Amino acid sequence: MSHDGIKAALEAFLDAEFSPDLSLVEWRKRLVSAGWAAPSWPDAYFGRDFSQAEALVVSQVFAERRVVGAAQVGPRRLAAETILAHGTHEQKQRYLPKILTGEHAWCQLFSEPGSGSDLAGASTRADRKADHWLINGQKVWNTSAHHADFGILVARSNWDLPKHQGLSYFLIDMRQPGVEVRPLKQMNGHASFNEVFLTDARVALDDLVGGEGQGWAVATATLSIERQGFARGRSQGAPAPASAGRVYEELARELEIDNEPYTWYPQREGRPDLILQRAQETGAIEDDAVRQEMAKLVCLTEAARISADQVSAHQKSGGQGMLPAGSIGKLGASVIARQAAHVHTMISGASAMLSGPESAFEGVIAETLISVPAISIAGGTDEIQRNIIAERVLGMPKEQRMDTGPFRDIPRNGQ
Repeated sequence: MSHDGIKAALEAFLDAEFSPDLSLVEWRKRLVSAGWAAPSWPDAYFGRDFSQAEALVVSQVFAERRVVGAAQVGPRRLAAETILAHGTHEQKQRYLPKILTGEHAWCQLFSEPGSGSDLAGASTRADRKADHWLINGQKVWNTSAHHADFGILVARSNWDLPKHQGLSYFLIDMRQPGVEVRPLKQMNGHASFNEVFLTDARVALDDLVGGEGQGWAVATATLSIERQGFARGRSQGAPAPASAGRVYEELARELEIDNEPYTWYPQREGRPDLILQRAQETGAIEDDAVRQEMAKLVCLTEAARISADQVSAHQKSGGQGMLPAGSIGKLGASVIARQAAHVHTMISGASAMLSGPESAFEGVIAETLISVPAISIAGGTDEIQRNIIAERVLGMPKEQRMDTGPFRDIPRNGQ
């Protein structure tokens, strides 16, 4: 279908089906049924098999018509794309529609106190019973877990295999007894993360994704999706269109809840968008050393953009290699954030440490400086990304490992 044909078909659908007086869920159900909620998804699973360019036409029409689209904010995308790639037909039919309508919120249950970037060291137990899996353990750094309905979970189902081979990937009900969520307060004042305690929590046998023992392969796909998000930068979702009606009111309430954990994410990225304004306001633009560091930041940002465009073009043409691409993008985002924080410090000096209305940019600069370290940790540390790039992109020898053999025999924290 031509781009003009896509636009005409979508506009005809909107003219016939959209009303601002619909409930948010009812409107999104119509989008899902017609394949417009996720047009790049397969036709068999609520999409239209559109290319990225064709899907962009759909997004442009939605923006021009100020029409509400599918739910997008939060870990929903990680869950949806992982299920789409590795889930069974039944899992796709059961979970994907309510992700798109926003009826279900999701969280990611990967990291543990003793296994952060070393995800393969996870020790949360998954014991198979007659008609379910029994889950016991602790997870941490779980964004939005405090209001999630479901979680994507990596747990150890076999302790007699090597660490990477004994993991399985599950979809878990977060509202059941045995799942306790506790918020964590961050040094920047926000509380977007949680720790989750799992005590005899249950997972149905048919909520295993990819097959028993395939957790590492499925988890790396999820992580690749997540790391590409770092390269793009985290948006806080489209604001509710300035229109009246029930659907817009409900969208505004949804975004208020979903976006709350991400309000500090622009600061985590270093706020390079404020550099020129700050340099001009303070007169630092006249300092040769500051201008040199600003130029370096511009070069890094432009290089990251070109790299991301190259990866996008490669994937559209059917190329593979998502995992290294995600690692390159994430590492680039860390480098840019640190350089931006460095430039902000040069511009603002000691006042960069102050918060409050009289401080540099009303405290945003101070929040940026204490938030930037997080981008080098979340989603896999910079060291992990460098290892992935070295081994999978540059073909360098792998590090010597001391954690081979059955997982139960590997020394762990507390031993």
